[in-house]
Amino acid sequence: MNRRSFVKNTALSSGVISLGGAFSYASQKKGLETAETFNLKYAPHLGMFKHHAGDDPIDQINFMADQGFMAFEDNGLMNREVSMQTKIGETLAQRGMTMGVFVVDKGGNMANTLAAGKQEHVDIFLDGCKRAVEVAKRVNAKWMTVVPGGFERKLPIGVQDGNVIEALKRGAEIPEPHGLVMVLEPLSDSPDLYLQNSDQTYMICKGVDSPTCKILFDIYHMQKTEGNLIHNMDLTWDEIAYIQIGDNPGRNEPTTGEINYKNVFKFIHDKGFDGVLGMEHGNSESGKEGETAVINAYKEVDSFI
Repeated sequence: MNRRSFVKNTALSSGVISLGGAFSYASQKKGLETAETFNLKYAPHLGMFKHHAGDDPIDQINFMADQGFMAFEDNGLMNREVSMQTKIGETLAQRGMTMGVFVVDKGGNMANTLAAGKQEHVDIFLDGCKRAVEVAKRVNAKWMTVVPGGFERKLPIGVQDGNVIEALKRGAEIPEPHGLVMVLEPLSDSPDLYLQNSDQTYMICKGVDSPTCKILFDIYHMQKTEGNLIHNMDLTWDEIAYIQIGDNPGRNEPTTGEINYKNVFKFIHDKGFDGVLGMEHGNSESGKEGETAVINAYKEVDSFI
């Protein structure tokens, strides 16, 4: 990407953001110049730019596209009205954007743990997978996040691993015919969560042995639990299908914490990654100024070429 041209053509470089929503999309249709895209498919979420785009989800998605973002993710998509899911899918198609992850509804991150080997927990998970397939069709999604739940402390860890692998094998049978991918997310939120590290998740994916069960490498969480990000991503690369972003500490946009995101993104780009990088973080500053800061931060760390 020609960074000089990018700065020249992007209204954000002067601290001004183009109008979002239907008006900006209509302007684009009339041939007005909009921001260039980024080198990677960074995916904002709803609420990230609401001070500029307003509360309407469709206006927000159009605003994201106007600023050069090529993807979008929505963890809570399964809980939205079918009509809204359909509108989101139509808008993404119109704007040429890729749909990122949404979370498979199995009752919450700690609920219905697959490590316990209980049939009722597995049944809830399988039902969530079936419903997720229908949601994915409405928005042309490929990836869906799965969190296996908490540890089952009364069982040996090897037995828990076996229980999780068997449950995920059954779950993978549901989206696989549709070309969809479950991505397992190791988290740092609680020591009671079963899935916490990239090597552990790699082992689970190898055990499931399906193109439908891969790793969601959340850079924020993995910085907290294991660090050594580029090395660990390289070790587990053949099982990584999706990546999420957040700086540490604070879980806000890149450049606000300790992670050298320019180097991390260069590594990801050099590996030939053409998937989505979800912006699963907050804004370090409030209001329009904070939203401008987020986009400027991505301009900065995306300048690795």
